[in-house]
Amino acid sequence: TKEMNDIEKDPPTSFSVGPTSTDDLFKWTATIDGPKGSPYEGGVFFLDIKIPTDYPFRAPKVRYVTKVYHPNIGPEGMVSLDMLCCDGWNPALTISKVICATRHQLASPNPEEANDPEIANL
Repeated sequence: TKEMNDIEKDPPTSFSVGPTSTDDLFKWTATIDGPKGSPYEGGVFFLDIKIPTDYPFRAPKVRYVTKVYHPNIGPEGMVSLDMLCCDGWNPALTISKVICATRHQLASPNPEEANDPEIANL
């Protein structure tokens, strides 16, 4: 796909992402570095990404495999981001932009969109 080629030509520095295997281009994995200056600095976090067959017209599903204590990450690792919701998704968005936003969210939690209200109240 064009996105895979773009990532290979200009790889990001704060994460890696790509298909889990060449047999299924709808399942990707990502590895992100914890953002500097955040409680997650120095950590390495793994994500599963499921790309719908009608992508880019529907958002991918993003889930942390690594257990993370964060108000916008559910107990099963599901990411809560506006851009991943029906109303927030735009076909111009890319997997790389989603991963960047997911990484940014580690350093900048949004209590308004908390998956876990108890954590958001801390």
